[in-house]
Amino acid sequence: MSIPADGHRAGPAADVGRWFSTAAAPAPARALPRTPAWGPVDGAEYGRSSRPDELEAALDLLREGPVAVLTGAGMSTASGLPDYRGRHAVPRSPMTFQEFTGSDLSRRRYWARSTVGWTQFGRARPNRGHLLLARLGAGPLPQSAVITQNVDGLHGRAGSDPVIDLHGRLDRVRCLSCGALSSRSALHSRMLAMNPELAARIEELAADAAQAPDGDAEVDRTSSFRYPPCPLCGGILKPDVVFFGEAARPETVQAAFAALAAARSLLVLGSSLTVQSGLRFVRAAHRAGQGIVILNDGPTRGDGLATVRLHGRIEDVLGAWAERLGADVAPSGPAVGPTPDHHPRRSTEETRA
Repeated sequence: MSIPADGHRAGPAADVGRWFSTAAAPAPARALPRTPAWGPVDGAEYGRSSRPDELEAALDLLREGPVAVLTGAGMSTASGLPDYRGRHAVPRSPMTFQEFTGSDLSRRRYWARSTVGWTQFGRARPNRGHLLLARLGAGPLPQSAVITQNVDGLHGRAGSDPVIDLHGRLDRVRCLSCGALSSRSALHSRMLAMNPELAARIEELAADAAQAPDGDAEVDRTSSFRYPPCPLCGGILKPDVVFFGEAARPETVQAAFAALAAARSLLVLGSSLTVQSGLRFVRAAHRAGQGIVILNDGPTRGDGLATVRLHGRIEDVLGAWAERLGADVAPSGPAVGPTPDHHPRRSTEETRA
Protein backbone atom coordinates (compact mmCIF):
# COMPACT_ATOMS: atom_id res chain seq x y z
CA MET A 1 0.00 0.00 0.00
CA SER A 2 1.47 3.34 -0.94
CA ILE A 3 1.20 6.32 1.39
CA PRO A 4 0.42 9.88 0.27
CA ALA A 5 3.46 12.08 -0.05
CA ASP A 6 2.63 14.10 3.05
CA GLY A 7 2.69 10.94 5.15
CA HIS A 8 -0.94 11.20 6.24
CA ARG A 9 -2.95 8.02 6.17
CA ALA A 10 -5.77 6.53 8.14
CA GLY A 11 -5.13 3.61 10.42
CA PRO A 12 -6.31 0.13 9.35
CA ALA A 13 -9.10 0.28 11.88
CA ALA A 14 -10.24 3.78 10.96
CA ASP A 15 -13.63 2.42 10.07
CA VAL A 16 -15.73 5.35 11.12
CA GLY A 17 -18.83 3.78 9.64
CA ARG A 18 -18.39 0.63 11.74
CA TRP A 19 -20.32 -1.50 9.31
CA PHE A 20 -17.23 -3.69 9.61
CA SER A 21 -18.74 -5.43 12.63
CA THR A 22 -22.22 -6.27 13.72
CA ALA A 23 -23.71 -5.20 17.00
CA ALA A 24 -23.84 -7.67 19.88
CA ALA A 25 -27.49 -7.02 20.53
CA PRO A 26 -30.64 -9.15 20.49
CA ALA A 27 -31.74 -9.79 16.93
CA PRO A 28 -34.49 -7.43 15.76
CA ALA A 29 -37.89 -8.94 15.22
CA ARG A 30 -37.66 -8.47 11.47
CA ALA A 31 -35.20 -10.58 9.51
CA LEU A 32 -31.85 -9.04 8.68
CA PRO A 33 -30.74 -8.86 5.05
CA ARG A 34 -28.09 -11.26 3.88
CA THR A 35 -24.77 -9.45 3.82
CA PRO A 36 -21.62 -10.39 1.92
CA ALA A 37 -18.48 -11.67 3.60
CA TRP A 38 -15.58 -9.28 3.21
CA GLY A 39 -12.04 -10.50 2.81
CA PRO A 40 -9.56 -11.61 0.12
CA VAL A 41 -10.99 -13.65 -2.74
CA ASP A 42 -9.86 -17.28 -2.64
CA GLY A 43 -7.64 -18.17 -5.58
CA ALA A 44 -7.37 -14.59 -6.83
CA GLU A 45 -4.21 -13.54 -8.66
CA TYR A 46 -3.29 -10.32 -6.92
CA GLY A 47 -0.37 -8.17 -7.99
CA ARG A 48 -0.65 -8.64 -11.76
CA SER A 49 0.22 -5.76 -14.12
CA SER A 50 -1.10 -5.26 -17.63
CA ARG A 51 1.24 -4.87 -20.60
CA PRO A 52 1.85 -1.43 -22.16
CA ASP A 53 -0.08 -2.42 -25.29
CA GLU A 54 -3.11 -3.28 -23.15
CA LEU A 55 -2.93 0.10 -21.44
CA GLU A 56 -2.73 1.76 -24.86
CA ALA A 57 -5.74 -0.20 -26.15
CA ALA A 58 -7.78 0.92 -23.15
CA LEU A 59 -6.72 4.53 -23.58
CA ASP A 60 -7.65 4.48 -27.27
CA LEU A 61 -11.14 3.31 -26.30
CA LEU A 62 -11.56 5.94 -23.58
CA ARG A 63 -10.41 8.77 -25.84
CA GLU A 64 -13.38 8.24 -28.19
CA GLY A 65 -15.64 10.44 -26.10
CA PRO A 66 -16.77 11.41 -22.61
CA VAL A 67 -16.06 8.78 -19.95
CA ALA A 68 -18.24 7.84 -17.02
CA VAL A 69 -16.02 6.72 -14.14
CA LEU A 70 -17.18 4.28 -11.46
CA THR A 71 -14.91 3.93 -8.43
CA GLY A 72 -14.83 1.60 -5.45
CA ALA A 73 -12.84 1.01 -2.29
CA GLY A 74 -9.63 0.22 -4.17
CA MET A 75 -9.49 3.85 -5.25
CA SER A 76 -8.75 4.94 -1.68
CA THR A 77 -6.40 2.24 -0.39
CA ALA A 78 -3.39 4.41 -1.26
CA SER A 79 -4.88 6.99 1.12
CA GLY A 80 -4.70 4.43 3.90
CA LEU A 81 -8.37 3.41 3.83
CA PRO A 82 -9.07 -0.34 3.78
CA ASP A 83 -10.81 -2.13 0.95
CA TYR A 84 -13.18 -5.06 1.17
CA ARG A 85 -11.87 -7.84 -1.05
CA GLY A 86 -8.27 -6.94 -1.86
CA ARG A 87 -5.26 -9.00 -0.90
CA HIS A 88 -4.96 -7.26 2.48
CA ALA A 89 -8.68 -7.10 3.28
CA VAL A 90 -9.67 -8.24 6.76
CA PRO A 91 -12.65 -10.65 6.88
CA ARG A 92 -15.55 -8.94 8.61
CA SER A 93 -19.30 -8.50 8.56
CA PRO A 94 -21.19 -5.21 8.26
CA MET A 95 -23.72 -3.63 10.54
CA THR A 96 -27.05 -3.40 8.74
CA PHE A 97 -29.55 -0.60 8.57
CA GLN A 98 -32.01 -2.85 10.40
CA GLU A 99 -29.59 -3.37 13.28
CA PHE A 100 -28.82 0.32 13.58
CA THR A 101 -32.46 1.41 13.58
CA GLY A 102 -33.81 -1.54 15.57
CA SER A 103 -31.60 -1.48 18.66
CA ASP A 104 -30.48 1.27 21.03
CA LEU A 105 -27.50 -0.90 22.02
CA SER A 106 -26.49 -1.19 18.38
CA ARG A 107 -26.52 2.60 18.05
CA ARG A 108 -24.52 3.00 21.27
CA ARG A 109 -21.86 0.62 19.99
CA TYR A 110 -21.89 2.20 16.56
CA TRP A 111 -21.41 5.75 17.80
CA ALA A 112 -18.86 4.77 20.49
CA ARG A 113 -16.66 3.02 17.97
CA SER A 114 -17.30 5.69 15.36
CA THR A 115 -16.19 8.39 17.77
CA VAL A 116 -12.87 6.63 18.29
CA GLY A 117 -12.45 5.92 14.58
CA TRP A 118 -13.15 9.54 13.68
CA THR A 119 -9.89 10.59 15.30
CA GLN A 120 -7.94 8.34 12.94
CA PHE A 121 -9.95 8.70 9.81
CA GLY A 122 -9.44 12.45 9.46
CA ARG A 123 -5.85 11.76 8.42
CA ALA A 124 -6.82 10.40 5.00
CA ARG A 125 -5.98 12.60 2.01
CA PRO A 126 -6.62 12.31 -1.72
CA ASN A 127 -3.89 10.09 -3.14
CA ARG A 128 -2.11 10.40 -6.46
CA GLY A 129 -4.79 8.33 -8.17
CA HIS A 130 -7.49 10.81 -7.13
CA LEU A 131 -5.36 13.72 -8.31
CA LEU A 132 -4.53 12.08 -11.63
CA LEU A 133 -8.17 11.26 -12.33
CA ALA A 134 -9.17 14.86 -11.64
CA ARG A 135 -6.39 16.22 -13.85
CA LEU A 136 -7.32 13.86 -16.70
CA GLY A 137 -10.99 14.77 -16.41
CA ALA A 138 -10.25 18.49 -16.55
CA GLY A 139 -8.16 18.09 -19.69
CA PRO A 140 -7.48 15.31 -22.16
CA LEU A 141 -9.95 12.72 -20.88
CA PRO A 142 -13.32 14.45 -20.28
CA GLN A 143 -15.63 12.72 -17.83
CA SER A 144 -19.40 12.94 -17.68
CA ALA A 145 -19.09 12.27 -13.93
CA VAL A 146 -17.19 10.33 -11.32
CA ILE A 147 -19.73 7.95 -9.78
CA THR A 148 -18.24 6.73 -6.54
CA GLN A 149 -19.33 3.98 -4.19
CA ASN A 150 -17.03 5.51 -1.59
CA VAL A 151 -18.25 7.86 1.11
CA ASP A 152 -14.87 9.45 1.87
CA GLY A 153 -15.25 12.64 -0.17
CA LEU A 154 -11.73 12.30 -1.60
CA HIS A 155 -12.69 12.70 -5.28
CA GLY A 156 -14.22 16.12 -4.70
CA ARG A 157 -11.30 17.24 -2.59
CA ALA A 158 -8.93 16.17 -5.36
CA GLY A 159 -10.79 18.36 -7.86
CA SER A 160 -13.01 15.95 -9.79
CA ASP A 161 -16.25 17.54 -10.99
CA PRO A 162 -18.99 16.46 -11.07
CA VAL A 163 -18.88 13.75 -8.43
CA ILE A 164 -21.93 11.61 -7.70
CA ASP A 165 -21.71 10.15 -4.18
CA LEU A 166 -23.77 7.07 -4.84
CA HIS A 167 -23.78 5.99 -1.21
CA GLY A 168 -23.75 9.37 0.46
CA ARG A 169 -21.05 11.12 2.47
CA LEU A 170 -19.83 10.34 5.94
CA ASP A 171 -19.11 13.96 6.80
CA ARG A 172 -22.86 14.56 7.12
CA VAL A 173 -25.50 13.30 9.53
CA ARG A 174 -29.19 12.92 8.68
CA CYS A 175 -32.19 12.68 10.98
CA LEU A 176 -34.28 9.63 10.15
CA SER A 177 -37.45 11.44 11.22
CA CYS A 178 -37.30 14.97 9.83
CA GLY A 179 -34.51 14.52 7.28
CA ALA A 180 -32.46 17.47 8.56
CA LEU A 181 -28.77 17.40 7.62
CA SER A 182 -26.01 18.44 10.01
CA SER A 183 -22.25 18.27 10.39
CA ARG A 184 -20.59 15.05 11.55
CA SER A 185 -17.76 17.12 13.03
CA ALA A 186 -20.22 19.05 15.17
CA LEU A 187 -21.83 15.80 16.31
CA HIS A 188 -18.40 14.43 17.19
CA SER A 189 -17.78 17.37 19.51
CA ARG A 190 -21.19 16.91 21.13
CA MET A 191 -20.61 13.21 21.76
CA LEU A 192 -17.19 13.86 23.32
CA ALA A 193 -18.84 16.37 25.64
CA MET A 194 -21.50 13.80 26.57
CA ASN A 195 -18.92 11.07 27.22
CA PRO A 196 -16.06 12.71 29.15
CA GLU A 197 -14.44 9.43 30.21
CA LEU A 198 -14.06 8.34 26.60
CA ALA A 199 -13.02 11.85 25.57
CA ALA A 200 -10.20 11.77 28.11
CA ARG A 201 -8.82 8.61 26.49
CA ILE A 202 -9.69 9.32 22.87
CA GLU A 203 -6.09 9.63 21.65
CA GLU A 204 -5.05 6.45 23.43
CA LEU A 205 -8.01 4.50 22.08
CA ALA A 206 -7.50 5.90 18.59
CA ALA A 207 -3.83 4.85 18.67
CA ASP A 208 -4.83 1.33 19.72
CA ALA A 209 -7.42 1.19 16.96
CA ALA A 210 -4.77 2.16 14.40
CA GLN A 211 -2.55 -0.77 15.37
CA ALA A 212 -4.91 -3.69 14.87
CA PRO A 213 -8.33 -4.37 13.34
CA ASP A 214 -9.73 -5.17 16.80
CA GLY A 215 -7.87 -2.36 18.53
CA ASP A 216 -11.10 -0.73 19.67
CA ALA A 217 -12.43 -3.85 21.42
CA GLU A 218 -12.51 -2.02 24.74
CA VAL A 219 -14.90 0.49 23.24
CA ASP A 220 -17.29 -2.36 22.50
CA ARG A 221 -17.90 -2.75 26.23
CA THR A 222 -19.02 0.84 26.72
CA SER A 223 -22.73 0.11 26.45
CA SER A 224 -23.28 3.23 28.56
CA PHE A 225 -22.08 5.47 25.71
CA ARG A 226 -24.44 8.41 25.23
CA TYR A 227 -25.43 9.89 21.88
CA PRO A 228 -27.75 12.83 21.21
CA PRO A 229 -31.07 12.88 19.36
CA CYS A 230 -31.89 15.26 16.53
CA PRO A 231 -31.92 18.77 18.02
CA LEU A 232 -34.90 19.73 15.84
CA CYS A 233 -37.34 16.86 16.35
CA GLY A 234 -35.76 14.36 18.74
CA GLY A 235 -35.41 11.69 16.05
CA ILE A 236 -32.60 9.20 15.48
CA LEU A 237 -29.43 10.59 13.91
CA LYS A 238 -27.62 8.44 11.35
CA PRO A 239 -24.58 9.05 9.12
CA ASP A 240 -25.77 10.25 5.73
CA VAL A 241 -24.56 7.09 4.04
CA VAL A 242 -26.29 3.99 2.73
CA PHE A 243 -26.01 1.02 5.06
CA PHE A 244 -26.41 -2.60 4.04
CA GLY A 245 -30.09 -3.35 3.74
CA GLU A 246 -30.87 0.26 2.82
CA ALA A 247 -31.62 1.64 -0.66
CA ALA A 248 -29.65 4.46 -2.24
CA ARG A 249 -31.61 7.63 -2.88
CA PRO A 250 -33.54 7.35 -6.18
CA GLU A 251 -32.48 10.81 -7.36
CA THR A 252 -28.83 9.89 -6.85
CA VAL A 253 -29.16 6.64 -8.77
CA GLN A 254 -31.00 8.50 -11.54
CA ALA A 255 -28.19 11.05 -11.79
CA ALA A 256 -25.63 8.25 -12.04
CA PHE A 257 -27.46 6.54 -14.88
CA ALA A 258 -27.85 9.89 -16.65
CA ALA A 259 -24.08 10.40 -16.42
CA LEU A 260 -23.55 6.92 -17.86
CA ALA A 261 -25.95 7.62 -20.72
CA ALA A 262 -24.07 10.84 -21.54
CA ALA A 263 -20.78 8.95 -21.90
CA ARG A 264 -19.26 6.93 -24.72
CA SER A 265 -17.52 4.53 -22.35
CA LEU A 266 -17.33 3.39 -18.73
CA LEU A 267 -14.12 3.20 -16.70
CA VAL A 268 -14.26 1.13 -13.50
CA LEU A 269 -11.51 1.78 -10.96
CA GLY A 270 -10.92 -0.25 -7.81
CA SER A 271 -14.22 -2.10 -7.48
CA SER A 272 -14.75 -5.84 -7.33
CA LEU A 273 -18.33 -5.24 -8.54
CA THR A 274 -19.38 -7.98 -6.14
CA VAL A 275 -22.65 -6.30 -5.27
CA GLN A 276 -25.40 -5.11 -7.56
CA SER A 277 -24.92 -1.49 -6.55
CA GLY A 278 -21.93 -1.12 -8.87
CA LEU A 279 -22.40 -4.05 -11.22
CA ARG A 280 -25.67 -2.64 -12.57
CA PHE A 281 -23.80 0.20 -14.26
CA VAL A 282 -21.47 -2.21 -16.03
CA ARG A 283 -24.43 -4.27 -17.20
CA ALA A 284 -26.22 -1.14 -18.42
CA ALA A 285 -23.14 -0.01 -20.35
CA HIS A 286 -22.83 -3.43 -21.93
CA ARG A 287 -26.49 -3.42 -23.00
CA ALA A 288 -26.00 0.04 -24.54
CA GLY A 289 -22.95 -1.07 -26.51
CA GLN A 290 -20.60 1.27 -24.65
CA GLY A 291 -16.95 0.44 -24.24
CA ILE A 292 -16.04 -0.84 -20.78
CA VAL A 293 -12.59 -0.67 -19.19
CA ILE A 294 -12.16 -2.33 -15.79
CA LEU A 295 -9.03 -1.77 -13.71
CA ASN A 296 -8.81 -3.70 -10.45
CA ASP A 297 -6.30 -5.75 -8.50
CA GLY A 298 -8.14 -9.04 -8.25
CA PRO A 299 -11.21 -10.46 -10.00
CA THR A 300 -14.50 -8.62 -10.52
CA ARG A 301 -18.00 -9.78 -11.36
CA GLY A 302 -17.89 -7.64 -14.47
CA ASP A 303 -14.80 -9.19 -16.04
CA GLY A 304 -16.81 -11.05 -18.65
CA LEU A 305 -18.44 -7.80 -19.82
CA ALA A 306 -15.25 -5.75 -20.10
CA THR A 307 -14.02 -4.56 -23.47
CA VAL A 308 -10.55 -4.22 -21.95
CA ARG A 309 -9.67 -5.74 -18.58
CA LEU A 310 -6.64 -4.18 -16.90
CA HIS A 311 -4.60 -5.18 -13.86
CA GLY A 312 -2.29 -3.07 -11.74
CA ARG A 313 -2.14 -0.18 -9.32
CA ILE A 314 -4.59 2.59 -10.13
CA GLU A 315 -2.06 5.38 -9.68
CA ASP A 316 0.43 3.60 -11.96
CA VAL A 317 -2.06 3.09 -14.78
CA LEU A 318 -3.53 6.60 -14.54
CA GLY A 319 0.01 7.95 -14.34
CA ALA A 320 0.97 6.16 -17.55
CA TRP A 321 -2.11 7.55 -19.30
CA ALA A 322 -1.49 11.06 -17.97
CA GLU A 323 2.11 10.97 -19.18
CA ARG A 324 0.97 9.70 -22.57
CA LEU A 325 -1.55 12.58 -22.77
CA GLY A 326 0.72 15.22 -21.26
CA ALA A 327 -1.27 15.68 -18.04
CA ASP A 328 0.95 14.07 -15.42
CA VAL A 329 0.72 14.87 -11.72
CA ALA A 330 4.00 14.66 -9.86
CA PRO A 331 4.20 11.96 -7.16
CA SER A 332 4.93 14.68 -4.61
CA GLY A 333 1.93 16.77 -5.61
CA PRO A 334 0.16 18.19 -2.55
CA ALA A 335 -2.90 16.46 -1.21
CA VAL A 336 -5.82 18.51 -0.01
CA GLY A 337 -6.19 18.44 3.76
CA PRO A 338 -9.50 18.06 5.60
CA THR A 339 -11.75 20.96 6.31
CA PRO A 340 -13.56 21.12 9.69
CA ASP A 341 -16.77 19.69 8.27
CA HIS A 342 -15.39 17.38 5.61
CA HIS A 343 -13.69 14.20 6.73
CA PRO A 344 -13.18 11.14 4.55
CA ARG A 345 -13.90 7.48 4.89
CA ARG A 346 -13.85 4.68 2.37
CA SER A 347 -16.52 2.80 0.49
CA THR A 348 -19.79 1.28 1.65
CA GLU A 349 -19.89 -1.21 -1.19
CA GLU A 350 -23.10 -3.06 -0.31
CA THR A 351 -26.39 -4.69 -1.26
CA ARG A 352 -28.20 -1.45 -1.98
CA ALA A 353 -30.80 -1.50 -4.70
